[in-house]
Amino acid sequence: MRAGVNFQNTIKGSISSTSEENKLPIPPILEDLNPGDNIADFRLNVQKSSKEFIKGKSSETYGYNGDFLGPVIRVKRGDQVNVSVSNSLDEATTLHWHGLELPGRVDGNVQQSFMPSETYNATFVIDQPAATLWYHPHLLHKTGEQVYKGLAGLFLIEDDVSNNLDIPKKYGENDIPIVVQDRRFSSDGSLVYANSMADMMNGMIGDVVLINGAINPTLDVKTEKVRLRLLNGSNARVYQFSFSDNNKFYQIATDGGFLEAPVETNELILAPAERAEIIVDFSKYKVGDKITLKSNNANLMNFKVTESSNDTSILPKQLTKISKIPTESATVTRTFSFQGMGRGVNINGKQMNMDRIDERVRYGATEIWQIKNDTMHMMHPFHAHGVQFLILDRNGKKPPANEQGFKDTIAVAPGETVKAITTFRYKGIFMYHCHILEHEDLGMMGQFLVE
Repeated sequence: MRAGVNFQNTIKGSISSTSEENKLPIPPILEDLNPGDNIADFRLNVQKSSKEFIKGKSSETYGYNGDFLGPVIRVKRGDQVNVSVSNSLDEATTLHWHGLELPGRVDGNVQQSFMPSETYNATFVIDQPAATLWYHPHLLHKTGEQVYKGLAGLFLIEDDVSNNLDIPKKYGENDIPIVVQDRRFSSDGSLVYANSMADMMNGMIGDVVLINGAINPTLDVKTEKVRLRLLNGSNARVYQFSFSDNNKFYQIATDGGFLEAPVETNELILAPAERAEIIVDFSKYKVGDKITLKSNNANLMNFKVTESSNDTSILPKQLTKISKIPTESATVTRTFSFQGMGRGVNINGKQMNMDRIDERVRYGATEIWQIKNDTMHMMHPFHAHGVQFLILDRNGKKPPANEQGFKDTIAVAPGETVKAITTFRYKGIFMYHCHILEHEDLGMMGQFLVE
């Protein structure tokens, strides 16, 4: 378990007004309007809508091409991606590609908002390994609220490595997206967002968990290996995932792609914005068995074994080869300190200013970033745009095996210092910030320029 993690507040098992089991919704794959080789065209509409999270009770929501959350964008390494995003909201928004390595001009950060009725177009080339990434808004002072209302979706990259591995890859059958979010509802079933100072100071914590937008859902599985692509899409809550029978599973990927080898475990902690891919072997169960995914003592969703399968696959011992970045190649070491409380949260004593560049980085340089949590009350997840890090150490100790892959979001416990290394491959203005979204909105964010 990570030191200093606060598993804030209790989670209700379900507030559904019916005993019926909800089938797990599977986000659709967004249609590629140009399905030829190496070019992918996508269209998104950011829209207001409504959704019944609780049967018979409706809530206003936001969504991409739908009522809540967005479709899965799936591309291949080497693709040129063209995305057209129309804003049908009554307010401005942005679209940030979380975990993607791309130029600052198409990063979708706070500098790139677009107004109601406007269309935002972005073109970029995929040049990074297979990974489970995501997209969400990044509007100054409004990111938390817009994500909370439903603006988020997965972005999947495939490559030769992922295609050739003998792992589950039938999307929606044995390759399952799991977007985990917590929400708070009023008695009429509508979403409640940040209505107190505590919600802003601690981050917005709900007491009901949604999986792909559904409360307490069930997924039917066969007696085979199943790949779960987990995203902690919550504004502030940390999850400690495990299964009801303490079943072991294998983590095969982290934020930026595959680990070198599967890591066997029976629990997994994800801070906001972190991702992990895990393999769960249901072949040990029999038809009729039910297994529950939990966080601490709360039930999140169920897996019901409904069909037998002759799965003879063997999980590969090696998944990929990660080229380490030599520490001696780093020309600069920078320090980023999480500080302050309440409305005074900051990084290095400064709050976000759109007109100020906080750090200047040489294009192509390799640097070590030292991330310190000088607060004594809570963990802060550090996210930097446009790069993937390799963690060097936590308080001087080698990171655990499941953190020895590429990371774009790094949880830093109170009093902890994490060192990470990366090479800056793209020019432009990028953000670094706490991914507790209310902290980001309060100003726990800065800008770096790669030139």
